[in-house]
Amino acid sequence: MTELEPFLDGADYVEFKEIASENSLREFVAGVFGWSPGWVKVLFGVRYLLARALRLETARVPRRRRSAAIGFEPGDAAGLFTVRAGDPERYLVVGADDSHLSGYLTVEVVPSARRRFRVGTIVHFHNRVGPAYFALIRPFHHLVIRGMLKAGAARPA
Repeated sequence: MTELEPFLDGADYVEFKEIASENSLREFVAGVFGWSPGWVKVLFGVRYLLARALRLETARVPRRRRSAAIGFEPGDAAGLFTVRAGDPERYLVVGADDSHLSGYLTVEVVPSARRRFRVGTIVHFHNRVGPAYFALIRPFHHLVIRGMLKAGAARPA
C-alpha cells in the first residue's frame, strides 16, 4: 500500500499479521486499542522500569479504554501512540518516537471476499540502544500483537 511507503522506507524491522473480522475499521481499531488484560499491564510495568533505567523518553504506562472514538487525523491520540496518517475506510498508521527508536503500528483493511485486517509493526532504530531494547521486548510483542488482533476482530459488546 502506497500510504505505508514513507513509514517502511529504511525500516529495521517490519512484520505483518492478518485476521478475518466482520467489524468496520473503526470497530477493529477500537478493539485493538481498547484491549488491556492484566498481564499486559504487568508487562507495561516492567517496560516502565526498563525504560526508566535506559532513560527513555516514553517511560510511562499507557491508559487504555475501549472506545469507538479513535481518531484518524494526524496528531490524534491512540493509546500510547499518535496518529500519523489514516483513512477511516482503509487504513490507520500510529507511531511513537523515542531517542532509541521510532515504532509504527499500522492497521489496513485487506481487499478480499471476506473482510480481513492486516496489522503491521514497523521499527526504525536510532542508536545502539534501539536493537537491544527491541530484542528484549520482541518475544512479548508477538503475544501482544496476537491479543490485539483477536480483540480487534471480536464483535463489540
